[in-house]
Amino acid sequence: MIENYEAPPRQRIKGRASLANETPRFEPNTRVNIHDGWDLVDDDLPVLRTEVRKERVRTAINRVKSPDLPFDRSLNPYRGCEHGCIYCFARPSHAYLNLSPGLDFETRLIARPNMAEVLEGELRARRYKVAPMAIGSNTDPYQPIEKEYEIMREILDVLARFNHPVAIVTKGNLIERDIDILAPMAAKGLVRVGISVTSLDRDLSRKLEPRVPAPARRLRTIQRLSEAGIPVRAMVSPMIPGLTDHELENIMQACKDAGATAASWIMLRLPREVSPLFQAWLAEHYPAKVEKVMGKLRDMHGGKEYSADWNKRMRGEGPYADLLSARFRQACARLRISENAADLRCDLFEVPLESGRQMALF
Repeated sequence: MIENYEAPPRQRIKGRASLANETPRFEPNTRVNIHDGWDLVDDDLPVLRTEVRKERVRTAINRVKSPDLPFDRSLNPYRGCEHGCIYCFARPSHAYLNLSPGLDFETRLIARPNMAEVLEGELRARRYKVAPMAIGSNTDPYQPIEKEYEIMREILDVLARFNHPVAIVTKGNLIERDIDILAPMAAKGLVRVGISVTSLDRDLSRKLEPRVPAPARRLRTIQRLSEAGIPVRAMVSPMIPGLTDHELENIMQACKDAGATAASWIMLRLPREVSPLFQAWLAEHYPAKVEKVMGKLRDMHGGKEYSADWNKRMRGEGPYADLLSARFRQACARLRISENAADLRCDLFEVPLESGRQMALF
């Protein structure tokens, strides 16, 4: 049983997006906080800190079977994400750890320090067939704890030695640390990077994504990667109707000016526990926009807050979704920015000799 499902006093959650820590959906019992009669001062309580546990994985590559995703395999160096984006569709995955998709997702993280070692073994298997690897499709591989654990850097070192293609998605500027590995891979056509920019409004971004680099800092990351020859896709995601949708063209222009060569967008998705978490956040920070935002989302999902139907869940349906798609296409045409990311090469993949092994004669 996990303790402290309910949100602690506001003084403890400074810098966090979630306002609650609801019971994981697989738990049979629920715990709630009640006043015990002791008049303790909330200010005396410590700030809620990030906890990191280590997990030794047996398998590294996650096989993906979703027909509306452009990849069939991925890596997840971390479970949970300290960036704490309130809209993150990966939050429900924390329930499989008997942890809450709320504050636990942001503060109780799992690092997988042996992933690079296991990955190398899987790439050496004779049955392995190469295809682009996706990293960052669930939680951000360049979230703050990567600075200490360097799991992503170790993974990139393995992929580079095998000439294995990789597509990376991140909001973290820590990716600049690995330009020394990424730039040579990019020169071979083995890597592309997607940088997510949700809003250019610093204040709104800080509320939505409390531990993510500011928008201007992310634009500098796009610039630095582009200057190093690494192709960057601007991910204008998620588009939040009635809150960030008016920024679509401005975000694309800013990313293009920074060096992005491709762009994509995704509508706000609210699966499972994400919906009540996001609605509580919206009511707290933008109460006047609740009906507008949620009304448009329901219009796009047949009256529901979210629909998980393949090929519809990313964009929704109806007039508003069609309008946003049209605006995106027009912006791409005007800015001469591609809607499709660059293809990655798979023909260079080669299993290197293991350390200490004699070179083959033929």
